[in-house]
Amino acid sequence: MALVGIARLAAQSELLEAKRQVRYFEIPARSILNRTKPNRPFQWTINPYRGCEFGCQYCFARYTHEFMELDAAEFEDKIYAKSAAAHLLRQELSCVALADRIALGTATDPYQPAERRFGRTRAILEVFARQRGRHLSITTKSDLVTRDLELLREIARANVLAVNLTITTLDEKLARLLEPRAPRPELRLEAVRHLSQAGIVVCVFANPVMPLLTDGERELDRLACAAREAGAQAFSGGPLFLMPSAQKIFLPFLERHFPRLAPRYRRHYARGAYVGSAYRETLRARVAKIRERYGLAAAPVEYQPELWEPDPQGLLFPL
Repeated sequence: MALVGIARLAAQSELLEAKRQVRYFEIPARSILNRTKPNRPFQWTINPYRGCEFGCQYCFARYTHEFMELDAAEFEDKIYAKSAAAHLLRQELSCVALADRIALGTATDPYQPAERRFGRTRAILEVFARQRGRHLSITTKSDLVTRDLELLREIARANVLAVNLTITTLDEKLARLLEPRAPRPELRLEAVRHLSQAGIVVCVFANPVMPLLTDGERELDRLACAAREAGAQAFSGGPLFLMPSAQKIFLPFLERHFPRLAPRYRRHYARGAYVGSAYRETLRARVAKIRERYGLAAAPVEYQPELWEPDPQGLLFPL
């Protein structure tokens, strides 16, 4: 069957570099900004790469490789860098209202190892450094974000910026199993510390919180405490979202490493990607209690940048 659309582009992509079993490609992109569905906390997303080398066992974004007629297991082995990312962003920002929030790194990590080679994330940040009055966020598991510390400070002087560090667990052995190629939790906490000391608003995400693996009150409390000591201003954690493409990887992973948990996960996620409402409410209350204990916000803290340019209606933070 002839490939069409994104699958054809993926098949025709130029090989940029290969190391170990990971192969890097460049893929043409018609746009770099993606519009989100209503009722999301941000209106636009940017993901400079397709695929993510960190290889998180639970990653929901594996379905994006299926769009390219690739197996979900290839998500961490075939990485696609989007071409002309900065050029596209400069063109598209003129159509984006200042009131709209833009989130970088919602599906694939913008600071995965590919960024050291291809610099697509840094090129995007250089565009934002020339903007004023924007609302921006970056989500990553990587301490590589501190490479761009001065650039982030420049952005934060004229735009509302928050950096979200995802730290799923402080247990290094468990983290290595769940996120085999991601930086150690200790390195991520150190990144929180460096960013906070530089005046950047930092939030720690405990996402995804996994039943019977990372959802214990003691473990979440320990993580929130460490986040606060490192200078984070906000802390959040939501339950595991397990799409069919992710179940193909995560459930066999449980069978190998946590066989007693596998049947319970299969039962809980048999009807879809979401765990039951009772569990979600219990977790929400647990995280809220822990957050209150350490004086942490539920979301990145808003502030007025030094060089802020308000929108034409004069609203600092539009409703």
